[in-house]
Amino acid sequence: MSSTGGSSPVTGTAAGHEAMVAGVDAAEAFLRTPKGPRAVIDTVAAGRAAVDAWLAEHAFDLVGWRRHIHANPELSRTEFGTTEFVSSWLTKAGLNPQKMPGGTGLICDIGPADGPRIGLRADMDALPLQEFTGLSFASTVPGVSHACGHDAHTTILLGTALALSEMNLPVGVRFVFQPAEEVMPGGAIDMVAAGAMEGVDRIFAVHCDPRLEVGRVGIRVGAITSAADTVELVLDSPGGHTSRPHLTSDLVYAIGTVITGLPGLLSRRIDPRTSTVMVWGAVSAGKAPNAIPQTGMLTGTVRTGDHATWSLLEPMVHEIVDGLLAPTGVRYQLNYRRGVPPVVNDEQSTRMFESAIRALGPDALADTMQSGGGEDFSWYLEEVPGAMARLGVWSGRGEQLDLHQPTFDIDERALSVGVRVLSNIILQAG
Repeated sequence: MSSTGGSSPVTGTAAGHEAMVAGVDAAEAFLRTPKGPRAVIDTVAAGRAAVDAWLAEHAFDLVGWRRHIHANPELSRTEFGTTEFVSSWLTKAGLNPQKMPGGTGLICDIGPADGPRIGLRADMDALPLQEFTGLSFASTVPGVSHACGHDAHTTILLGTALALSEMNLPVGVRFVFQPAEEVMPGGAIDMVAAGAMEGVDRIFAVHCDPRLEVGRVGIRVGAITSAADTVELVLDSPGGHTSRPHLTSDLVYAIGTVITGLPGLLSRRIDPRTSTVMVWGAVSAGKAPNAIPQTGMLTGTVRTGDHATWSLLEPMVHEIVDGLLAPTGVRYQLNYRRGVPPVVNDEQSTRMFESAIRALGPDALADTMQSGGGEDFSWYLEEVPGAMARLGVWSGRGEQLDLHQPTFDIDERALSVGVRVLSNIILQAG
């Protein structure tokens, strides 16, 4: 999968690099040009036509912005350069972005100050992962890359803000550029604490999906991601010789009991329709085959697609672990870290998204499955209703590489699709 595949605005890596430079220069020249009065949008159709005209003029700009962000990735809560990059473009367009405390993340309002306000959110951080795409605009930061598509999310939201800023809109819009989605606790909590959701009535976002072909957008009512919690279990015993397990507490046996017992009992205590799953990711104990070790550790994750179940998991895990280990005599310390709640799309917001997607064309709307992954967009939905959709970024040819892989890339035609669908939500909200 390549950003230069299909009918992307550029072809070839050398040309792609030149397009990035030319695109950014062209965007700077455009934004320095004095603007006329905002377009009066009397109908939704007129608004869509205005967005299409903006995209026809600035498709290369979107590519340039995405490639700049992609080449200069920043880890969670260090997105100072990305924040400044976005802020500078918004400011040059005559807008008034407000940086968040700490210097990473920002919000920007456009449209009517009175009446309803819709939030649109993008995340900006990269992953601690070395990139192996071979692209001319690949990450210049060793061990850091945009392997989850946040460079695309940020670019799409920036393009949406600049396109809509040239119109008289039917509702107010708040653009939320969020840091630190890839860590827990995530940056969404920081944004809410800083007042990013004050005055917002509903919020929307898109997330790259390499399983969907570019031009298609997936949405569903209800949970679209899962809650994701972390379990860490530290065990200790006196240890001893493997020939005399009856004289000590057999720590490895205790670990095995928990390894199989906790996931199994959770599956019998919780309704399977909640898509709850517990999986161990790491286990360590001992070195010698004839010695019962004194210490050991288990770590894993617990995920659920049901918000009510999420609140029950922590005490249930404590209860089950205690019951499993009590007969073994092994001491333990259980650290249960709650992650994020599931992203649950409410019905009205989902219908708004569906309408915005259908406006792209007869084949644009796609069904999508609930993911077992977590997304801290869910914290915004603890404040107001909203929905997240999955944006197709696969070129339609070749392997569908998953997110969080060092070879992940997008078909850049998806950038314009993202701008259109987010703009449609706003234009149809009047």
